[in-house]
Amino acid sequence: VPVPPGFTITTEVCTMYNEQGQEKTFELIKPEVEAAVKMVEKLTGTKFGDKDNPCLLSVRSGARASMPGMMDTVLNLGMNDVAVDALTKKSGNPRFAWDSYRRFVQMYGDVVMEMKPASKEEHDPFEEIIDQLKEEKGIELDTDFTTEDLQELVRRFKAAVKKVTGKDFPTDPWEQLWGSVAAVFGSWNNQRAIVYRRLEQIPDEWGTAVNVQAMVFGNMGNSSATGVAFTRDAGTGEDIFNGEYLINAQGEDVVAGIRTPQSITLEGSQRWAVLQGISEEERASKYPSLEEAMPELYRQLDETQQKLEDHYKDMQDLEFTIQEGKLWLLQTRNGKRTGAAMVNIAIDMLEDGKIDEKTALSRIDPNKLDELLHPVFVPQALKEAKEVAKGLPASPGAATGQVVFFSDEANKYDTSILVRVETSPEDLEGMNIAKGILTARGGMTSHAAVVARGMGKCCVSGAGAVKINYKTRIMTIDGVQFREGDWISLNGSTGKVYEGKITTQNPSLSGNFGKIMDLSDKYTRMSVRTNADTPNDAKVARDFGAKGIGLCRTEHMFFEGSRIKAMREMILSKTETERRKALEKLLPFQRDDFKGILEAMADYGVTIRLLDPPLHEFVPHEPENQKEMADEMGITVDEVKSLVDDLHEFNPMLGHRGCRLGNTYPEITEMQARAIIEAAVELKQNGIDARPEIMVPLIGTVKEFKLQADIINETAKKVFKEKGTEVDYLVGTMIEVPRATLVADKVAEIADFFSFGTNDLTQMTFGYSRDDAGKFLPVYLDKGILKNDPFQILDQEGVGQLVKMGTEKGRSVKPDLKIGICGEHGGEPSSVMFCDSVGMDYVSCSPYRVPIARVAAALANIKK
Repeated sequence: VPVPPGFTITTEVCTMYNEQGQEKTFELIKPEVEAAVKMVEKLTGTKFGDKDNPCLLSVRSGARASMPGMMDTVLNLGMNDVAVDALTKKSGNPRFAWDSYRRFVQMYGDVVMEMKPASKEEHDPFEEIIDQLKEEKGIELDTDFTTEDLQELVRRFKAAVKKVTGKDFPTDPWEQLWGSVAAVFGSWNNQRAIVYRRLEQIPDEWGTAVNVQAMVFGNMGNSSATGVAFTRDAGTGEDIFNGEYLINAQGEDVVAGIRTPQSITLEGSQRWAVLQGISEEERASKYPSLEEAMPELYRQLDETQQKLEDHYKDMQDLEFTIQEGKLWLLQTRNGKRTGAAMVNIAIDMLEDGKIDEKTALSRIDPNKLDELLHPVFVPQALKEAKEVAKGLPASPGAATGQVVFFSDEANKYDTSILVRVETSPEDLEGMNIAKGILTARGGMTSHAAVVARGMGKCCVSGAGAVKINYKTRIMTIDGVQFREGDWISLNGSTGKVYEGKITTQNPSLSGNFGKIMDLSDKYTRMSVRTNADTPNDAKVARDFGAKGIGLCRTEHMFFEGSRIKAMREMILSKTETERRKALEKLLPFQRDDFKGILEAMADYGVTIRLLDPPLHEFVPHEPENQKEMADEMGITVDEVKSLVDDLHEFNPMLGHRGCRLGNTYPEITEMQARAIIEAAVELKQNGIDARPEIMVPLIGTVKEFKLQADIINETAKKVFKEKGTEVDYLVGTMIEVPRATLVADKVAEIADFFSFGTNDLTQMTFGYSRDDAGKFLPVYLDKGILKNDPFQILDQEGVGQLVKMGTEKGRSVKPDLKIGICGEHGGEPSSVMFCDSVGMDYVSCSPYRVPIARVAAALANIKK
């Protein structure tokens, strides 16, 4: 593979740079860098900083994980007034020499000297100078600039740098090189790279490397070109070579999306022309593919991409340059891809015998499966929608939302579509919040396209009919104006843009998705259950492969219609007799609910949690609702108010709830136990295998649990006697109070199972209220006080140690004690892997996260 000579300054140097500062670090590596530059000079027959035969370099970042566009690149380094003359003589092409110089000043000015737009409404200062000169000269394209125009641009660029920074543009090549290395190391900690790392869970301490390479030029005329290619389709995973190139350009032009490039393959080019409504005749003459324009170079590129994919055994994302008819490969990395492409590529490579089953599974990022479960447009609604523009299908999916023009305003509406001329890495946070992304410029390999595919966001790029005015916040498409807040819809699979809202529906999953799920089950040790409160949730989760219910919350059932009235009667009751009377009304409702859920999850365990929230949640707090309750109950509004006041607690999360309610009002536990056991008995009599597991919440002492377990067991005996039928059932507890983990061995003596409620365990271990933590958690994450939000990703150092201890203590008494987790963490991949490492039997999560947890459970087992 032809690669320009170069060298790498490693990630360890970046870590040192961040810890010990620039001066000390550069002093240490200076001799090695100078020796490496000499090696490049020798291999290229040029000399760095020479006035007759200068060696020009490119400086790029190289992180351990692919971070497209997140860090900075400088090309044509070593250019100055002397080098530009030498390059002119050497190439006999003054326009090329000055174009390279102008690009260097622009990139170095932006990356190293921080010439950025003054405000978000303004464009890049260099691009503004370019647009101004185009207007003066009456030209449209960068390629129309004459040598004199390019000389004028260099002059204006340098003047702008001096005006804004107060410094002269550096002419010494060594000063340029060290400035660029510092900028690349510094860019590891720029805002966009930090945000990207947080989204992709890339550790801060990894750092970036700096790749210094001899320049090859794609801007030396019409026999030169530059491009980006993928060995497979990054949107679908289809095994077709694809990509884009620009004749007489440099690499950054393609990625930055400044000029819309042409397709590499004939097939891709023809597909593009159909999308754009361009005739075959016009396409072939004006926008030929690389396959047609440079057939021999296309053949070499095609051979090379196959060689690279076979070597790395994964889809590759390549950057290449053609310099005067010679092909050079600049970089290759594993390509970013959508969730659908990830699944299809893994299965295709497995079936082609390129990788084995475990490798195929390890190629699946569990979080990305989420994308496959996302909505698509309802076909009928799509037929009736009004199409207003067409761009390139940059990242598949369906999105409907309100127009916003600035990334930092993406959260202005519940669902927004970010509309930009082109996106830059600074737009990352907004792209993450928005439902979809629409850009006026840029191809299938532009920043917007690559990042959107990585995030699984719907994106339409290069919609040329879209004109945007940031100052007035108006987008115009063929004379029709769309203002901020107007609704539009995007189809990222076809590149079409529609006016207004379009209804969406859940997708149907492909055969390869099923194959990944089957593979996961083959290699997993833990089972995956779901958290479900309704038969419908249970059915959805079962279709996704859940094997049981890990948490069914009974309180959600009390809020419907006439049930809430019976519940409030129970709360109003002054005596046990009155309470029992109200609970008798609730019994048939609860029994029917449990029958529905146990039947939907027949043959699997169903963990039903007894009443958990404090009673104040069941009474109205607004005056109009209090009057309604008073009328319904036949009491005065004052009586309702006094009841609400009586139930008020200063800290309800730590108050009268969970088993504390069951122990003060044992008749509540009795009614719920009866409803569960009667439901299971009725189902058994109808030939259905129901397996209830009754869970006592919030215990902190053994006695708390024992009193509740005794009531449940007594009630079950009574029901069996009355009905003449017995069923198997378990009685266990939710471990969510830190004290329970400390006495877990004593609890295990009488419990059939443990289920860790990590939501409350996290609240009580940290002393954070989940409802109030939003006020300080973002600051804690920014300042690095916490690495992750502990309510989303299990805190393994603290909360995890309590989970581990509780598990070990429980099993020391009862080696076959069934143990699971039912907090939100049960569907988060790194938390699932932790649960596997401590030996849990199952994890439980919301229905739509079941496929994610199944893959994570398999990966945990494979990695061991």
